[in-house]
This record gives sequence, structure tokens and C-alpha cells, in this order.
Amino acid sequence: MLTRRSFFSRVSDGLMGAALAGLLAEDLGASEAMYDLTPKRPHHAPRAKAVIQLFMNGGPSQVDLFDHKPALEKYAGQPPSRDLAAEVRAVTDTGGLMPSPYKFSRHGRSGIELSELLPHLAGVADDICVIRSMYTTHLAHEAALYIMHGGRIVPTRPTLGSWISYGLGSVNQNLPAYVVLDDPRGPPTNFIQNWQSGWLPSVYQGTRVRSEGSPILNLRSKQECPGSVVELSRGLLKRMDTRHQEQHPGSAELQARIANYELAARMQMEATDALDISGESAAMMAAYGLNDENTASYGRRCLMARRLVERGVRLVQIYIEGQIWDNHNNLRPGLEYACGKTDKPAAALIRDLKNRGLLDSTLVVWGGEFGRLPIAQAPGANVGRDHGPSGFSIWMAGGGIRGGTVHGATDEIGYRAVENKVSVHDFHATVLHLLGMNHRNLVFQRDGRNERITDEFPAQVVTEIVA
Repeated sequence: MLTRRSFFSRVSDGLMGAALAGLLAEDLGASEAMYDLTPKRPHHAPRAKAVIQLFMNGGPSQVDLFDHKPALEKYAGQPPSRDLAAEVRAVTDTGGLMPSPYKFSRHGRSGIELSELLPHLAGVADDICVIRSMYTTHLAHEAALYIMHGGRIVPTRPTLGSWISYGLGSVNQNLPAYVVLDDPRGPPTNFIQNWQSGWLPSVYQGTRVRSEGSPILNLRSKQECPGSVVELSRGLLKRMDTRHQEQHPGSAELQARIANYELAARMQMEATDALDISGESAAMMAAYGLNDENTASYGRRCLMARRLVERGVRLVQIYIEGQIWDNHNNLRPGLEYACGKTDKPAAALIRDLKNRGLLDSTLVVWGGEFGRLPIAQAPGANVGRDHGPSGFSIWMAGGGIRGGTVHGATDEIGYRAVENKVSVHDFHATVLHLLGMNHRNLVFQRDGRNERITDEFPAQVVTEIVA
């Protein structure tokens, strides 16, 4: 017989059972979720449909490129303040405050002030927005790259490109949503961790494409077969995959692996066309610098990026060789080499996108993991600058950005962001916003919590730079 005492002694079993059933239902539901690259509905109307990220690994010097500081001439040679000195890693190699050896001048109707090292970018000054108040929280390359790409100093988190692929899918099912064009002369620091999917399903990982030789290894069969045979073999593989999936329901990794193989099969036709620039005009190739040894490699990848977004690829990242912006010494030859390789192709990309009516829907982002300090390192003939995470510059163009503008400011000497500061998390939130996504709502359930690229850090969209 059910008594009052027995009821209250057993009611906790029912509550715990209900809770357990709820947890199991969540786990089972998550395991049955399908992960693919079909187009997803954005949270709000997007300003941009695609992103081209020109990533400058090493830390470009803001005070020599985008952030003119006449005060450095006034204080040249003076020792750094206590807080600035505390950010220097090699104190014994530190000199005094060092002005830029380069002249700055204003360009375009907007009058944006740029270094003489960027003559081609100066020609499209009215199309770009320079953010002079970026800051990050770590001064080592590896950690700063993890933050810039994944939001935290953790090497296993999904990168921004993977989050974008997860949130929006791909317009073109015959090409990857996320393509990486690294430099044939050497990979960036952290290598493939810069475009990993982390604990997101691997279907959202960046696809590395080569700009020299065969763009994608093993894309073509070593032995050509008649089309009918290829179709029969693919049909058989599809049936076998489907049967294998039925025997292992809810396996996200298996789903992702099959999806990747199917994408590779579809890419055999379309990827070859998208990555073949031989059909471009001689004038177009010259505009990107393909007729010059210094700019040919980077220009080729910028041109490939335009062809990819033209065909519906969601995100293209272009990396530069190693850390050529890491100018601890030999500042002048190092900066001149890096700018000489990238300035003309980057400006050509903006012009080309604009002429084709693609700039309004394509967000172009230029920048590295941090900047440089306004003091001399390795005093003498081989002078350079150390890492500067507290205040640095990037630029953005197209995709809903207000061109011809400057946002934020650093202090008098270009050391620390002080006005309209923009964190890496603000940057991520802004990119996602322009693509039609709210960073708080773009979540992935993992181990019982909602994961985000901005995690639980405070982040806000930089609305001042949005057109």
C-alpha cells in the first residue's frame, strides 16, 4: 500500500530517473545530429557572403605601416617607461624609443595616413577601414595565433573558419567551404593548427590547397577509367557507406569522413576549373604581379582566392612564408621584403573584387597575430622591433565595412590601444555579424555545455566600422 512516508522516500528516484532520461535524450539527440556543408540559414540578414583573410604571420609593425607617431621622433633614444619595459622579453637587447624610418602621407578622399611602404594599398585607401586599436593578451607567436584563430590559448579549439563553415555551410557543394592557400616557401607557425576544426566535426576543417603543381594531391586517379565505370564504382561505394552508417548510427566522425570522401569525388571536376588561372587575361595576371618574381607567388594565391569566392567558397585564408613579419632585427630589409611581396597583390584583389561587383559581398581582412613595440631591439646596424600585443593595426574591406575610415587609436608612441579598443573576441564577433551570425547564438554542444568561439569572454560587434 502506498503511504505518505513511502511516497516521499521514493519520489527522489523518479526525479533522478527523469533527469537521467533527459540527459540521455540530449546525448542521443546530439549523436544523431547530421554534420554536413549544406547551406544553413543565418541568424540575420548578412552583409557578407564570403571572407578572404590575408594572414600576415609574424606581427607587422603598426608604427611603420599604419599608425604614424611623430612623438617617436621627439622622444627618439629615450628609455621606455616601466610598463613598456615590462613587456619586453629580452631586456638586455632593448634600446630606446625608435621612430619609423619611413615617411607617411594621406591618401584618397578619406585622407587615411599610410606608410610609403604601401603604395598600392594607398591607391584603394577609400575602400579600406584601418583598425588601429587591436590588442591581444599574449606576446608569443604560438599562443597569439591560437587566440587569433580560435579565441583562446588552447591548441585544440576550432578556428574561426571552421566556425563559419559550421554555422553557414557552403553555397557550392562541389568545393570545400573553407580553403587554405599557404606559401610554397614554408608553412606558418603552428602549421595546420591554424585551420583545424578542433572538436567540431572534421568536415568543417580547412582544406589545404597548393598554389604550385597539382593543387590537391591525389585528387585524380592514377588510372583513367570510362565515365560509366566511375559512376558505377561511386554508386557501389555510396551503398556500402550507407550500410556501414546504418550499422554505426550517430557517429559524427564517420559522417564527416564519408562527407569528405564524397566532396573529394565532386571536386574532381570543379576544383580543377576553379584553381586553374591559365584562362585569366595577361592584364589581370600583371595586375596581381604574376609577371614579377617578388609578387608572383602571393599574387597567384590572391587570384585563386577571387576565383574560389566567385564560385561559392565561404572562406579562403592566404598565408605568407613562415614569419617574414617577425622583424626582431634588420627591420628595414625585412619590412621592405614583406611589403614588396604582398602590397600589390592585396590591392589588386580589392580592385578586382570591386570591378566584378563582389567586394560588397566579400569581406577582406589583413593582419597578423600582434604588432611590434615602438622601441629598438638589437641596437646598432641590425636594429629591429620586439613583439607588441597591447596595440596593433589590421585593415578590413568590403562585406559591409565602411571604407575610407580609421577606427581607434594607440597612445602617443604607438604602444598601447587606448581609444575604441578592439579585442580579438570583438574581431571574431564582428566578422560573424557581417556574415549574418550572432556570436552568442553560434554554439556547439560539447560535454554538456554550449561552446562558442568567443567562449565566455566579453565580446561586442564593432558597429562603428559597419556601413
